[in-house]
Amino acid sequence: MFEFDLSPSFLVACAGGVQIIGYLLINQTYLRLTMLCSTSLYIVYYFYAAETPLWGAIAISTLTLVAILIGLAALYARNASWSLPEEHKDIYPLFNELQPGDFSKVMRMAKRMKIDQERVVTREGEEIDALYYVTSGHFTVRKGAAQFEVPGPTFIGEVAYLMGQPSAATTTLPAGTEVLEWPRDALARQSRKNPRLKLALEALISRDLAVKVSLAVSPDAKPVAGE
Repeated sequence: MFEFDLSPSFLVACAGGVQIIGYLLINQTYLRLTMLCSTSLYIVYYFYAAETPLWGAIAISTLTLVAILIGLAALYARNASWSLPEEHKDIYPLFNELQPGDFSKVMRMAKRMKIDQERVVTREGEEIDALYYVTSGHFTVRKGAAQFEVPGPTFIGEVAYLMGQPSAATTTLPAGTEVLEWPRDALARQSRKNPRLKLALEALISRDLAVKVSLAVSPDAKPVAGE
């Protein structure tokens, strides 16, 4: 038998220790790196643990190693700036809390357009057809007897989308407004199928709601004429 400087028992203890540390990590990159290290140590152990190498265990561990490397490559791609969709790079700063890969998933479902004439996108008390995000400019919100201007960038219809309720206000976009549109039903279906997409979208909406709550009292709100 080949005489190895480190005893097999010490080697397997090191591999197990690194693996245990990995399971305690939340960061996906660090977790995979520790799994990569521990799996490599296990492969070395399987070579020297017995009189002849344990080829079956080595083969399975090697496949595990390949899977870990693929996972690391996918993580890198998701976080790399080159994964941003070319046609939406200009608005990524509005969503920079998302990793580039998550941003790409969200934008894949969106239709980006410029409104050519005034358009009502939500009506108070009615179900919404889509979730909207105004990238710039102002739009009009009417709720009850109050009407006020809301500045972008911001979501429209996010509460109705999340809660599955009718819209709480009527929203009118002026001509020239650039907006992103996600069909509600298609977005909901994809969110159920893809937990990462769901989490990414909810992170965006949560940030937007936090900003709106901080500005909840509008000094510009005024009664609608005739009411």
